[in-house]
Amino acid sequence: MTTPRQPRATLRAVAQAAGVSTSTASLAFSGKGPVAPETAERVRAAAVELGYTGPDPLASSLRNGRSGVVGVIVEGRLLHAFRDPFAVSVLDGLSQVLDEIPAGMLLIAQHAGHPEKAVPQLGATALDAVVFSLCGPDDNPAVDHLAARGIPMLGDGSPADPRVVQLALDNRGASATITRHVRDLGHQRVAHLMMPLRPDSTTGLVDVSALREATFTDSRDRALGFLDVYDLAGRPGLLAATSLPDVEQGAAAARLLLDRPVGQRPTAVVAQSDLLAMGAVRAADELGLRVPEDLSVTGFDGVELPWFAGTLTTMDQHGERKGRSLGELLRRLLDGERPDDQVAPVTLRVGTTTTPPPA
Repeated sequence: MTTPRQPRATLRAVAQAAGVSTSTASLAFSGKGPVAPETAERVRAAAVELGYTGPDPLASSLRNGRSGVVGVIVEGRLLHAFRDPFAVSVLDGLSQVLDEIPAGMLLIAQHAGHPEKAVPQLGATALDAVVFSLCGPDDNPAVDHLAARGIPMLGDGSPADPRVVQLALDNRGASATITRHVRDLGHQRVAHLMMPLRPDSTTGLVDVSALREATFTDSRDRALGFLDVYDLAGRPGLLAATSLPDVEQGAAAARLLLDRPVGQRPTAVVAQSDLLAMGAVRAADELGLRVPEDLSVTGFDGVELPWFAGTLTTMDQHGERKGRSLGELLRRLLDGERPDDQVAPVTLRVGTTTTPPPA
């Protein structure tokens, strides 16, 4: 037998039980007004007796016109985002500003191959704004749905839609910068290790032509930045893509690039993320190659790698700072402004994983 649900205690009931007006009870309960200590104690005692825990959040949101919740859409499984220290640092920076606003964060996973599946979940959720974070496709069916509801949207470069305010990154330029660092050290035979190009990407060697079908623009643009420095025409076997941008798949792809005779093996690997770079370091170790004496390796993100004895040469995206910048743009959106798109800063950080090629 199901026990009937008890109605929620109201502030009016607390005020009646304490023998005060509703406005006095509100001031006493919130601690924001001049109420005699004995009166405040009487109100708190009545609240405990009636099981009153505070204002109804739904009623409050209807009065204020806000839900107090910001949706953060993460492409792919949330598990992968939590395993990526860069993703975690961005979310940490964003959450710091949300705490100040204040607002809560609701993480929403969007299936990489079927992004439309997130729309019904969005439709059933009261949201003040939505952040498209941690990469994603250029075309996202959630944009039309959210725009129709008048919900402000913020992205980190995608979706590519004028209705989304962007804190973008010059992926192509940043990738070219770190690739030029490798070239200036004297490396001529250099491989490129890529994040997934499409939702259905598999780990393996790819041809330059695969970039034409890429739907993940971060991966495509970082590859184009690499190709701005190294022309791979007539030099097959120096591009590899992964199914997931993690250490395991990075190592699997890097083995395909490195397991070849010394005269054909790359002397450097430019990876599109720090986790992929760590995969390349692992693969090099398995093949008996030393980093950087036999193989230089670069990453992209600038995350903390406490398990790695060296210091990775990388493009530092300043993840926590980027998250806070997203939060400040979000604050302006919630205040009714329409801020201009911005470009997030990156910094080349030279570590111990790059050196001139072996003689």
